[in-house]
Amino acid sequence: MSTPAVAAGLIPIRLAGPTGPAPVGAVELHLVDPSRTDPWSGQPREVMVTVTYPAADVRGRAMLPWLPSGAERALTARFGGAVDGYELPKTHSANRAPVRPGRRPVLLHSPGYNADRTFNTLVIEELASWGYVVVAIDHPYDSGEVEFPDGRVVVNHPDDASNEARTAAVAVRAADLRFVLDQLTVLERGGNPDAAGRPLPRGLRGTLDLTRVGAFGHSRGGAASAAMMYLDKRVRAGVDLDGTLYGPVVKHGLDRPFLLMDTVVHDGLNEDETWPPFWAHLSDWHRCLRLTDADHNCFTDIVAIAPQLPEAVRNTLQIGPIPADRAVAAVRATVRAFFDLQLRGRPDAGHLLWGASPRYPEIEYIAG
Repeated sequence: MSTPAVAAGLIPIRLAGPTGPAPVGAVELHLVDPSRTDPWSGQPREVMVTVTYPAADVRGRAMLPWLPSGAERALTARFGGAVDGYELPKTHSANRAPVRPGRRPVLLHSPGYNADRTFNTLVIEELASWGYVVVAIDHPYDSGEVEFPDGRVVVNHPDDASNEARTAAVAVRAADLRFVLDQLTVLERGGNPDAAGRPLPRGLRGTLDLTRVGAFGHSRGGAASAAMMYLDKRVRAGVDLDGTLYGPVVKHGLDRPFLLMDTVVHDGLNEDETWPPFWAHLSDWHRCLRLTDADHNCFTDIVAIAPQLPEAVRNTLQIGPIPADRAVAAVRATVRAFFDLQLRGRPDAGHLLWGASPRYPEIEYIAG
């Protein structure tokens, strides 16, 4: 049966489902931190998160939209009408489905600048289908379109592109990530951190293994993951997908495993002044890999959405010539292999992290 949007003549955009053995569920949470003042609004800092997890049963459950309706309108407005004839995708995450039993590693995810927490749904759902709980965070005024339960939509507040402004923004993101991890601890102890106390999915409490926490992000979200790890020893491993770094972590590095991924467009170790000093001060497992024939947004859902859009829009989206399905498969496999190795102790996962895998030739080994 077609959706009302398709019946109205819109062209549907689709995302591939995850490949793991578990169906996927998700719940959105509104979290408010009364201890911090939002530097943009002057009010207590609040964030929206989506918790995505292996589900026990998804029958009869609606799938979450890629963006809620208000955020979707704001995003389409950002494109000046160029995508008005398209229906944005639904996810493959069943809203508030019961959680599959078991203790799961927890991954925090931060999106890129002016991007939304759902922009890495392809990777997030893949990880959840293979047994991770992934908590994706929107950073209001620095992310893209953030919709709150009362219908408010907060959009990006452009910074001045100075190093000082970007460093400050990444520091806010790192504090957001630490706050969310604190709230996950509250949840595991029996509380409900949602600001309105909305019901949690059955089985969510008791499934979060907070002794096995990782962080990953794209672009500025990758910088936030590194910055958060520098501040918080609870995070055991991290990934930066093509993001310039900011803050003290650049000079001091990290003492836990970290993966950097770049593209030839962003040759991190040679052309980004922040990656070499960070790299030099990584004292635990570390590696730099490259996604070949790719551009910046190939680490996100944009690479899969772009071919479904008009050429004039597609050419603005920084995706490069790599086929979308190959980019999605390679990024999914690499991020999962890293966390399988570092949080699950699966040495067999490490072979992909040397690059030149026959199955994923798009992943190139740069250094390690």
